[in-house]
Amino acid sequence: MLASGMAYIPSLPDPNAPPVRINLLSDTQTRPTPAMREAMARAEVGDEQTGDDPTTNLLQERVAALLGKQAAVFLPSGTMCNVTTTLATCRPGDEIIAHRTAHILSREGGAHAALGGFQITGLDGDDGQFSLEAFRAALHPKTRYEPPQVMVSAEQTANIGGGTIWPQATLDAVAAAGKDAGLWTHIDGARLMNAVVATGISAKEMTKGWDSAWIDFSKGLGAPVGAVLAGPRDFIDEVWRWKQRLGGAMRQSGVIAAACLYALDHQVDRLADDHANARRLASGLAQIDGIEVQTPQTNLVFFKPDGAGVSGTDMVAQLRRRGVGLAMMEGRIRACTHLDVSADMIEQTLDHVREIVRAA
Repeated sequence: MLASGMAYIPSLPDPNAPPVRINLLSDTQTRPTPAMREAMARAEVGDEQTGDDPTTNLLQERVAALLGKQAAVFLPSGTMCNVTTTLATCRPGDEIIAHRTAHILSREGGAHAALGGFQITGLDGDDGQFSLEAFRAALHPKTRYEPPQVMVSAEQTANIGGGTIWPQATLDAVAAAGKDAGLWTHIDGARLMNAVVATGISAKEMTKGWDSAWIDFSKGLGAPVGAVLAGPRDFIDEVWRWKQRLGGAMRQSGVIAAACLYALDHQVDRLADDHANARRLASGLAQIDGIEVQTPQTNLVFFKPDGAGVSGTDMVAQLRRRGVGLAMMEGRIRACTHLDVSADMIEQTLDHVREIVRAA
């Protein structure tokens, strides 16, 4: 039965609203730079379906090497990386373990249940992360009375947790415990490179104990579309089967793969600028009486203005009328810094927030 009320089609922008001048809604809002567009225009292309697109092949080889895996596949989105991973490794009725706020559980439209018949058990834990102890407590002996536990997934960075970085020791310990229990270990790498830049730990080291991992290029890395999933060669072979079932190859995908290659070459180190702007925003917000701010570890700033006499929803609406885009997420406001947000824009945003609070 079709849903009523047109709840799912994205709403068009309000023509009466001012243009968004400062877009803190998400790092998915980044636009390709002129140099990235030039790289896309020059891309050598072929048919990805027949393995004949050299730019896509190069991107897959580079990401596999970056993550220390045997092979990789270019996919349209990070969600598709997660979905094809579960479809390639799990069977109907299997159980996947993740944090209760993880993207795989809370932001993928129930795809894993709808397409694969899998259930995801969400674990509690501070800052979007579960502990080794919580993971071990969730494991159960093999019995016909409970679902087979097949996968454990960690989201790096933890979005709803505040863009927090899983400590390397925890990642290593959970991966080892998962292996001991016979589980497939998977890293949702939506903002993996933010964690790499913030910690100085290489992507290969960060994901070394995990069977599969992926990098999203359409967030802080600034490409218009795409993510690359890496893992063992036989796993990637199976992912290709599911890629075909879910829509097939992207044909001359080298045009967009070129943007991802440009991002790897030119836009990784600059993620540190986004982190600095997030700290600048958080520091300014914390100086406003009544605003509760989570100290950022990467490029996400979560805050609540209720104590200043303004609800989060009202603050977002008032900022939008001033040309600043933000989002409500899990009862807090999320501001996301990226390459299209400058330090001056951060100061302008703080000025607007102070103005709104003074008028409250």
